[in-house]
Amino acid sequence: MNRPKRMLVENVGWAAEIAASEPDFFETLAQGQSPTVLWLGCSDSRVPAETITHSKPGDLFVHRNIANLFSPDDDNTMSVLEYAVNVLKVDDVIVCGHYGCGGVRASLLPLSDALPHVNRRIAPLCALARAHSSELDAIGTMDSRIDRLAELSVLEQVSALRDTAIVRDAERPPRVHGWIFGLRDGRIKVLSSGDPADADIEGEPAGSSNSEAKEAEPAPAPGTAQRVTEAVSR
Repeated sequence: MNRPKRMLVENVGWAAEIAASEPDFFETLAQGQSPTVLWLGCSDSRVPAETITHSKPGDLFVHRNIANLFSPDDDNTMSVLEYAVNVLKVDDVIVCGHYGCGGVRASLLPLSDALPHVNRRIAPLCALARAHSSELDAIGTMDSRIDRLAELSVLEQVSALRDTAIVRDAERPPRVHGWIFGLRDGRIKVLSSGDPADADIEGEPAGSSNSEAKEAEPAPAPGTAQRVTEAVSR
């Protein structure tokens, strides 16, 4: 059985399981959405927003792209932000990158002629790498340079989001956070809190100890919500 066919079979099983355990689930889902969080994440298949945050369908308004980049010149991203802030009235906007990001790695390597769209997409990352070349060149391994640039990029996107008129001029401006996900341990590290009183960690290299950086609380024991999100992300 190929993957798309398996996905359809899994969907039948998922829908039946949810209907049996929560009879009103789909009726409630059909009434509309009221997420309180806009998630701007990477398209990487290993970082599904709902699964890694133990969220249920309807909890997050999600936009994902290569290397979780934000650009005020991109109507795709801006329309998501506009709708989330002005219509859904989200309380929080979260930029979540991840260590070992392929888009970040590509920005530190010679660009490929076979990937012109990717090259244009990661151009801001290439510029960011050049701006921080002294710091990055002083880091011993390529993997560590990639991880540090991934952190710097998250902070850059957070700053750009906070500067948009959509966020800045909102009747109730959302808090903008910068997070990064560890593929090796499944934990989220907070790089920038939505609380202006909290300091960002721009001076801290990846993997260093930092009292300002806070990890997410461990997920609760597996339950229906987790099974839902695991099924959705398969």
